[in-house]
Amino acid sequence: MRDLNLVKAKSVSKLAGVTLAALLIVGCSSSGTVKDTSDATDTTVTTGTDTSSQITSVNSGNVGDLQSVYYFDFDQSVIRSEALNDLSLHAQFLAENSNAAVRLEGHADEQGTREYNIALGERRAQAIEQFFVGRGVNGGQIETISYGEEKPDISGLASKSRRVEIKYTAK
Repeated sequence: MRDLNLVKAKSVSKLAGVTLAALLIVGCSSSGTVKDTSDATDTTVTTGTDTSSQITSVNSGNVGDLQSVYYFDFDQSVIRSEALNDLSLHAQFLAENSNAAVRLEGHADEQGTREYNIALGERRAQAIEQFFVGRGVNGGQIETISYGEEKPDISGLASKSRRVEIKYTAK
């Protein structure tokens, strides 16, 4: 009986977290409060690609050219405004290709406890998941996982460890 109550509590907790993330994303996108970091010194760069994608339509031939790593501010799970264009194109591709699937890998820097960083990485991944779902992507195409601080960016910069990586997987 105790195990059943624990499972129910975890399910309710996860549902509440997803609902809260969805409300935050919807609220941010409709109220214009998406964080604008265009003048920040920490720019979002993916090797070999420009952060301001010139792609206006996405297909299986160019989806790999989109940015696949999205950075977050310290202790935040709010999607930066400069990420919105590429994320919208990822969402467009996923919505138009039901056989495509992604794994959203959330990460955090080493500040804070291990448990807190796992939760923060999960919130970051869920923020992008809810962004996708809000743009017509089937939730079954999306898997989220959090590594917390376990897989820091190889550069050694804490700011580069605060990220979500989008990895396409076979469905």
